[in-house]
Amino acid sequence: MITRELATALRDSGLRWHPAEGDRFQLDLPEEIELEAEADVFTVSAMTIEARQTPSGTDLAFNGTTEWALDAVTLADAVWLPREDQLRDLLRGTFRSLRRVADAFVVEIGISDESLRFEHPDPSEAYGRALLALLARTR
Repeated sequence: MITRELATALRDSGLRWHPAEGDRFQLDLPEEIELEAEADVFTVSAMTIEARQTPSGTDLAFNGTTEWALDAVTLADAVWLPREDQLRDLLRGTFRSLRRVADAFVVEIGISDESLRFEHPDPSEAYGRALLALLARTR
């Protein structure tokens, strides 16, 4: 799983999230709302947390299964933690390869005639870093 810092950087670089069953996220609430659950990782699921379309956008509704009192949060109050397969899919046609090199994984992407490599012990993090570089170049 990617770090919250990388997930936040991806969001801030323009990555948009359309919640789907199985997606993981953490809360990112305003400072005046202190919640111990902010560090918890939640999963979108029809039984517990579901994405609901409202006139103002998408809300993540907690269906009474959590220990603390929170009915729903807006999508802006959540940080999506994309899975490895989602990150790879988001790289689309730029993805060239994933290789294991010693104690790390190397993701290679191609942009125009340039080949870029991103290395990390966690393959999800390597994919995320590659996507962050791709988003930075397409802004």
